[in-house]
Amino acid sequence: MTHKIVVLGAGYAGANAATRLAKRLHPADTEITLVNADPEFVERVRMHQLATGQDLTPRLLTDVLAGTGVRVRLAWVTAVDAERKTVSIVEDGGAAEIAYDTLVYALGSAAADHGVPGVTEHAHDIAGKQSALRLRARLADLAAGAVVLVVGGGLTGIEAATEIAEARPDLEVSLAARGGLGDWLSEKARRHLRAAFDRLGITVHEHTDIAAVEPAGAVTADGRAIPAQVTVWTAGFAVHPIAAATTLEVSATGQIVVDDTMRSVSHGDVYAVGDAALASGANGTPLRMSCASGVPSAHLAADAIAARLTGRRLPQNKIGYLGQCISLGRRDAIVQWVTPDDQPKPSAVTGKTAARIKEMICKSAAWSVSHPTSMLPSRRRHTHLAEEPSAITA
Repeated sequence: MTHKIVVLGAGYAGANAATRLAKRLHPADTEITLVNADPEFVERVRMHQLATGQDLTPRLLTDVLAGTGVRVRLAWVTAVDAERKTVSIVEDGGAAEIAYDTLVYALGSAAADHGVPGVTEHAHDIAGKQSALRLRARLADLAAGAVVLVVGGGLTGIEAATEIAEARPDLEVSLAARGGLGDWLSEKARRHLRAAFDRLGITVHEHTDIAAVEPAGAVTADGRAIPAQVTVWTAGFAVHPIAAATTLEVSATGQIVVDDTMRSVSHGDVYAVGDAALASGANGTPLRMSCASGVPSAHLAADAIAARLTGRRLPQNKIGYLGQCISLGRRDAIVQWVTPDDQPKPSAVTGKTAARIKEMICKSAAWSVSHPTSMLPSRRRHTHLAEEPSAITA
């Protein structure tokens, strides 16, 4: 009897989960299917580069996963029935259904408007490839002197603002941050960040809440207008609503609540990884939405699935953070070293050295997906077909 594993989403988390499962389980008694709407693996951490006119290396999923034994189905996921253990999809224009024995939910996240009026109608985002390409086309149409406003002072906002300012020095770039600029960073990193913004000529609106986005800019909570020909919204992410429409236990954010092995606390045949999961690291600290959380959570889930199916010891949750990498254009960056629970240490690497470190990390993350057979030795073990029941048991 073949055990059917379906992985939803081929971002960093989903692709890593699928390929690691293929390394852990024997193909004679397991079938792994990866469902994704886009035919390419998208380097989400480079969307600010794509938006500013840089071309990224195309990586077709069929090429990336060639030889792994993972089957790729190009389809949109429309629903999950956790009781019937099926996934509804739209494939080649028609509706279809996929049955699973184990589901890995890795549909990730998209830009969140947080209920702010006008964001959907008037703002751009860089949360995905298509939205980044739309911003790319809009920026290309801007004449010299046009104003671009980036809303959001987190990692995505900082990278977007600096990338745009470097690529288009003829534009007036500004950033609106709810708090202080980089106020979560160490003193050394904050100094470097402010110097980079000054060098690039980026205007910063600190301690500024945006209450609405309009065609000609944004309006702050205190009624002040910030003019802009283009507004880029980077003020947070939200998960896709599919999980919340199921019987799976989800949090107020719509994330699937999981245990210490990334398994749903309500449905033992469902695992969630990456942004889609409400999960904790090794020390109990909630994992933030990031590639730095997605890849290790995918590895943990895959190893836990393999362990349960082959009757071996469950892996321990050892997920912790090492650093936060922030690109400031192509030749400058900050690597902020952090504690395992993501608190900044006094030390940081800045400048060209940090840029090289950030680029190396981005390349290695993509390389790990493109070369799954090189990352760890194969231990394709046979499953115990007398599996544990779907319901959570002690």
